[in-house]
Amino acid sequence: MAAPSKNLAKFRDVGKKILAIGRNYKSHAAELNNPIPKSPLVFIKPTTSYITEGQRIKFPPGCNELHHEVELGVVIGKGGNNISEANAMEHVGGYVLALDMTARDLQDFAKKNGHPWALAKSWDTSCPVSNFIEKNKIPDPSSLNLWLKVNGEMKQNGNTTDMIFPIPYLISFLSNYFTLEEGDLLLTGTPSGVGPVKEGDEIQAGLGDILSITFSVSDDK
Repeated sequence: MAAPSKNLAKFRDVGKKILAIGRNYKSHAAELNNPIPKSPLVFIKPTTSYITEGQRIKFPPGCNELHHEVELGVVIGKGGNNISEANAMEHVGGYVLALDMTARDLQDFAKKNGHPWALAKSWDTSCPVSNFIEKNKIPDPSSLNLWLKVNGEMKQNGNTTDMIFPIPYLISFLSNYFTLEEGDLLLTGTPSGVGPVKEGDEIQAGLGDILSITFSVSDDK
């Protein structure tokens, strides 16, 4: 595979879409009393949902129950479609640590009424991310510890070994529906332990001992 472009580290500017996978950890499906999916559950976040450290997470309008979800993000380094599972990792340019913030009450209402999840998953500030992580820094993304603390208290502590659909399968599956482009981000799901945050809380999350990120939940009225 050719070396990633110099712009790839600025994937937030280069990428055109965020493809996210719901319910991709066995432990998370169990904690929400959801069945194990037979195929990936896919939703999309716009690039306007990105924030980086120093920016605050905001509640979307009408949300009274905002949940944290820590995830490994895969940054596409080489575009394509109809990618085989065997060749999928050649299209990975690197990684990020991400939060898939979820308006749980809005999502529950949407599920109950058969509506899309867009308002519950895709508002501005719903996708906090770390700096870009070079691919060689994570030689085995299938065995990584993910953790998250709220105000210093551990809430999520899982491992990518618990994924239902592994990264090569997800890349291949998604590429049959969407042309993957350089800089696109794939959010791969969250382990168990998701829960609420309130205005003024501080969220700290980490990817093993590789890096950590800190975000505050806005207390602006």
